[in-house]
Amino acid sequence: MTRFGYTLMTEQSGPKELVRYAVSAENVGFDFEVSSDHYFPWLSSQGHAPYAWSMLGAVAHATERVELMTYVTCPTIRYHPAIVAQKAATLQILADGRFTLGLGSGENLNEHVVGKGWPTVARRHDMLREAIQIIRELMTGEMVDWKGEYFEVDSARLWDVPEIPVAIAAAVSGDRSIEEFAPLADHLIAVQPEKSLVDSWHDTRRATGLPGDVRVIGQIPICWDPDRDAAVARAHDQFRWFAGGWAVNSDLPTTAGFDGATQFVRHEDVAESIPCGPDLDAIVESVQKYWEAGFTDIAMVQVGGESQELFLEEAAGPLLDKLRSASQ
Repeated sequence: MTRFGYTLMTEQSGPKELVRYAVSAENVGFDFEVSSDHYFPWLSSQGHAPYAWSMLGAVAHATERVELMTYVTCPTIRYHPAIVAQKAATLQILADGRFTLGLGSGENLNEHVVGKGWPTVARRHDMLREAIQIIRELMTGEMVDWKGEYFEVDSARLWDVPEIPVAIAAAVSGDRSIEEFAPLADHLIAVQPEKSLVDSWHDTRRATGLPGDVRVIGQIPICWDPDRDAAVARAHDQFRWFAGGWAVNSDLPTTAGFDGATQFVRHEDVAESIPCGPDLDAIVESVQKYWEAGFTDIAMVQVGGESQELFLEEAAGPLLDKLRSASQ
């Protein structure tokens, strides 16, 4: 059965609000919740970027049932992988085994802040591969010494290791990243509903003797509002960065860069790519592309921090009913 999730979008809400929304999303019936892990919002109009890990710790204690996940954390530049391992282990304990560590190669927008530059995509993939290996080693609870091409770990050990191991999901976008990360990660993260990507991931795992049928976790922006024009305007104001595509989105360093790169994106362009307005059936139609491509878990991003409470109170429950009925 397809599972449906709610996105705790740190770029558009403050930390206390996110915890409140997490509780409401659990109460209304979402199966899981994913959190972005940003230092910057995509656009200045979004206006937020709290520390995801502090917020998720609070969410772990405020909720009881929903699974939690980073979507995604970059464990290579802004964070050292040894620190990510410690954070993930601690959060898994606080969440009583409900946490999945979603990892990716990152975006310049968030990683440039520590002044270490922005590597090429090939190098970022190599760094991520090494980081996952280090995190796996540390999750054993044993003493780890590591001297690799990109990272060093000097006599490190996690003293609080969760009884339920932390599953790792890796974000991929093409054949090379699948080849590198399918054997290392437990689950797949992708933002485009491409069946070929999903099939390739499963095939690559089976070829290495690993279980092929694992979770495939996607995400889709929606902008529900009783007024369609208001929804389109809000989506354009806060989510037009989405139009750039990942090759652009991963390299721009500032919100001003995203503002400039998307200055010619029109309201109608956004409305064509993001379901906007009160029509729940239109949202279901957009989400359907993901389960048809083989995605097992689909997280929705409700665009606009100020729209969350109304969405959760009025639309989320009926939308989940429609999604579950359509996906059976």
